[in-house]
Amino acid sequence: MKGVQKSAIVILGASGDLANRKLIPALCKLFQERKIDESCIIVGSGRTDFTDEAFRRKFDVPGEFARLLYYHQGLSGLNRFVDGKGSFDRIIVFFALPPAAYSRTAEELFKEGFGEETAIIVEKPFGYDFDSARGLNLSLNHYFSEERIFRIDHYLAKEAVQNILVFRFANTLFEPVWNSHYIDCIQINAFEKIGVGDRGAYFDSAGIVRDMVQNHLTQLLCLMTMEPPVSLDSEDIRFQKMSILKALEYTDGSMFQYKGYREEKGVAPDSVTETYAEMKLFINNFRWTGMPVFIRTGKCLGRRGTEIGIRFKRPPKLLFNTGGKLERNTIIFKIQPAEGILLDLSSKIPGGDIRITHTNMRFCYRDSFEQEIPKAYQRLLLDALKGDRTLFVSAQETELSWRKVAPFLNRGILGTYRKGEVPESNLGADWIDFDKYGSIC
Repeated sequence: MKGVQKSAIVILGASGDLANRKLIPALCKLFQERKIDESCIIVGSGRTDFTDEAFRRKFDVPGEFARLLYYHQGLSGLNRFVDGKGSFDRIIVFFALPPAAYSRTAEELFKEGFGEETAIIVEKPFGYDFDSARGLNLSLNHYFSEERIFRIDHYLAKEAVQNILVFRFANTLFEPVWNSHYIDCIQINAFEKIGVGDRGAYFDSAGIVRDMVQNHLTQLLCLMTMEPPVSLDSEDIRFQKMSILKALEYTDGSMFQYKGYREEKGVAPDSVTETYAEMKLFINNFRWTGMPVFIRTGKCLGRRGTEIGIRFKRPPKLLFNTGGKLERNTIIFKIQPAEGILLDLSSKIPGGDIRITHTNMRFCYRDSFEQEIPKAYQRLLLDALKGDRTLFVSAQETELSWRKVAPFLNRGILGTYRKGEVPESNLGADWIDFDKYGSIC
């Protein structure tokens, strides 16, 4: 496969942590895999005064890749600097900047003369609520058309997330039962062991609903429940995700805060920001009518893991289930840290009596594939260079998602919980025991 050629990647905020930990390593990997070639350049830009050589020394990369790295201080003259390095068919500008700077930066890039060959990449959060998201989208669209704006939700680039559509639509045995007639509920977990760390100031202004539910977990839900798209074209997939977003109805939820949160660096001493949330919602369409979806996410919960559980209804009270106690079949999608899919099934214990136990069929990435699983930013940067918007989020999706979670924004905390413990649920849900699947992959 021929690699991307004659493209320029500009990283604004290149002296920051994101460029050092994620972006430059991802671009180096793409170069080593020959997915971008030596006709491309990578230009860092920031407030710090670096020479090209000093900028290259910041990163632990091979010399042949380091030669692609250049540095320009500030935005003034940046377009002329890039033009001076060659003729490029495509320029992508990555905003490794605080979201508050997005609008002003887009305007400055436009005034600098970055034209139709230029696309911009912005990170979440895309706004703080519906009104701010709408304002940000209008501002960016004033200078760059929607087709040239790539909004990153890095969850969408995880291999285990991309595999959701393959699992659903490339295997005919699942589609007939993928509806509320057979599925009892869908549960999504996103647990973290750690607290807010050095992100206290940001997190205290956001909370876990803004940080996780509005974007990452809503996108996972859309992929898990959307109708089959006509094709894998980005617009066809986006249309089906939008249909789910329009049908979402959040009906209940509880917010909690871990003890000691208010003593974290950057957190207000009287903060009422939630660090844990549980939410119940319904998808009001023919496929999913009446089936609940439960979402739980938070920090300092004693374990790390993002999983989706599909719990099926119990068999009729016949044959092996005359007492109505037979366990339900479950499918677990393990998104991270150990990617895989598990099917929890009933089977007979060997012997003369009919005794039933649980077993599982599993697919684990680390056991099934020898090649290294690509990092999310590798896929996202490569897709942006190719102009493929499939794994990026549209303006409509961001705005509608904000509108749907609005009832749970700024609600304040209902209770507290100790570090390492999951708060007692107020939703009355029969939670899947994700812990028992934790060590299988």
